[in-house]
Amino acid sequence: ILIGKEYETLNLIDYIICPYGQEIENDQFNIVIDKIRKADTVIMGSPMYWHNICGMMRNFLDRCYGPIEEGEFSGKSLYFIIQGASPEKWQLGACEFTMSRFASLYGFDYKCMVTNLQEAKKIKID
Repeated sequence: ILIGKEYETLNLIDYIICPYGQEIENDQFNIVIDKIRKADTVIMGSPMYWHNICGMMRNFLDRCYGPIEEGEFSGKSLYFIIQGASPEKWQLGACEFTMSRFASLYGFDYKCMVTNLQEAKKIKID
């Protein structure tokens, strides 16, 4: 998807992002959000745990509620990559619902959810 494109990879594990409603010294949520604000296209990815996105991604999405204005990311594209061992259709549906709802709330142009290499090869990012 990103061959020949300039991009930055952010791993949520590398940042201190406290849970929604908590205040932890040195929280780095705003560092991640500021990088998203500067991007034209955002690709989020998660392994599938317990039938949906992983806890770190869920925590990040939860933290957006409040500090991020509804529609704030209008004009930005969002792609979502999910990886899981033989996920069932309903599990993929749960992930798709979560990410498309997140995108809709904050104004992203939600392009698609990618579940395998063949789908990823079909993506054309401008």
